Amino acid sequence: MKERWVLLRKGADFAGIGERFHISPRLACLIRNRDIIGDENIESYLYGTIADLEDGMLMRDMDRAVEILMEKVREGASIRIIGDYDIDGVCATYILLEGLKGLGAVVDTDIPDRIADGYGLSRHLIDRAFEAGTDTIVTCDNGIAAAEEIACAREMGMTVIVTDHHEVPFDEEEGEKQYHLPPADAVVDPKRADCPYPFKGLCGAAVAYKLMEALYESMGRDSSDIDYLMEEVAFATVGDVMDLTGENRIFVRQGLEMLQSTANPGLRSLMECTGIDRKSVSTYHIGFVLGPCLNASGRLDTAKRALSLLSARSKKEADLLAGDLKALNDSRKEMTEAAVREAVEQVEHTEAGRQRVLVLYLPDCHESLAGIVAGRIRERYCRPAFVITDSGDGELAKGSGRSIEAYHMYEELNKCRGLFVKFGGHRMAAGLTLEKKNIEKFRQDINAVCTLTEADMTEKVSIDMQMPFSCVTEELLEELKLLEPFGKGNTKPVFAEKNVSIVSCRLIGKNRNMIRLRLLDGAGTDMDAVYFGDAAGFLDEVEAKYGRAVRERFFEGEYRRIRLSVTYYPGINEYMGRKSMQIVITHYQIV
Repeated sequence: MKERWVLLRKGADFAGIGERFHISPRLACLIRNRDIIGDENIESYLYGTIADLEDGMLMRDMDRAVEILMEKVREGASIRIIGDYDIDGVCATYILLEGLKGLGAVVDTDIPDRIADGYGLSRHLIDRAFEAGTDTIVTCDNGIAAAEEIACAREMGMTVIVTDHHEVPFDEEEGEKQYHLPPADAVVDPKRADCPYPFKGLCGAAVAYKLMEALYESMGRDSSDIDYLMEEVAFATVGDVMDLTGENRIFVRQGLEMLQSTANPGLRSLMECTGIDRKSVSTYHIGFVLGPCLNASGRLDTAKRALSLLSARSKKEADLLAGDLKALNDSRKEMTEAAVREAVEQVEHTEAGRQRVLVLYLPDCHESLAGIVAGRIRERYCRPAFVITDSGDGELAKGSGRSIEAYHMYEELNKCRGLFVKFGGHRMAAGLTLEKKNIEKFRQDINAVCTLTEADMTEKVSIDMQMPFSCVTEELLEELKLLEPFGKGNTKPVFAEKNVSIVSCRLIGKNRNMIRLRLLDGAGTDMDAVYFGDAAGFLDEVEAKYGRAVRERFFEGEYRRIRLSVTYYPGINEYMGRKSMQIVITHYQIV
């Protein structure tokens, strides 16, 4: 894939910032590169706490939602929480369930089956709630696009409160958007155009938490009673790949701290089962180890199992559920790899792969894996990708899309809305259902309205600063911790050094697919380095530049003629009880 390396050059008084906040000018520069400007914002970024979170009552309709729930709790009316089958929906459901139980509410839950019910608030769920004698439905992580279903629920006599964080559906005429809110009794969604809440990037679980916090305060309870639920907010924020900026940064930082000593048996068992030390749990572990286990239940079985894990009260029950979820995720990984191989084959060898927006039809791919496969294809080719699968209904297909920064997926889908049975999503991800006969037309139409340029589809590697190896110290590593937690919207800093020599190198790893090197920079400082990327791809580039003979003798000393420019992040290598500084290479260019 083509890469465009760009050195960020954002100016500020780094020395002055460093002096005021007792940090180095280098760290001040890194903060400026993340567009954190002004002393108040810098203070919040570095040291923000839960006391800095905005009052949830600022959200439009929050007062109405609280008023309704207060009345329903006091009346003993039956309340049903209807969530979604992904990590955000499960965590949001758990937050509402725990919060309402703590107030003595008569409450139960329902989560859609991905296959039988489909995404969101379906008529199946409405009917089940009515048959159970439900008085009030509270949605979480869904509902904003379920106008017909909510109208039906209200006609049946049920009260409906929507809590969501997805984009509000709209029509666009002559460049003007007309938004369509569902006819619920209260609609709490920071994405509402008329919502004054200052931070729009909350996940569904965070919105649910804000509702419970406001309800507790309104009913004369101490909202700190539910602080422990920030663990689930952190899980959902990272797992749903929200930007780790503003309030999300505070939620995740606080939630990670709480997870280190969590009393939740399910979370403790899941960390034990996956070999994660609670004391060092990070956003990486949530995003790539723990979160996928929770998601696996909604993908391959039922998300109710993930909810059961969070709700488990005994270690025995939690251990059993955690083991089952890990096994499901292991199975999911194997199925995903097979589907990715098929998708790559389609991109490389069919007409569909030559278009700017990739629309891939994989009929045999499990529909729950479509989003993961789309994400992997997006990463590999730096293009928006939709993966469409058979739905089980003879005439319908379902798809999931993952986007790049320059492409607002929901708004682009809206331009083709007439092709869909239903669709929804946001800037970076979306889901859709359409008739199979319309797949090719969808491919044509979504590309016909696409305005992406070659520059948009070239991976941009933003470099924070060029930094010689002599600056890689334990003191630097300690200071960089102030920038954590890392994730989308607050990525790890990218350091770079150019024209470095290879002193030694060898293949490592069980499959010998990674490279360990010793590098020497222009100032004469050497440094251990490791590259966890595609070792074969690296050697392919060596061969392309220097010939087959150099590749064949590369590990026998031919590397001495090769120079590299590298981007990296510093770390510590621990081996046989010894610690030493090293860098992890993230990108490279053969000079």
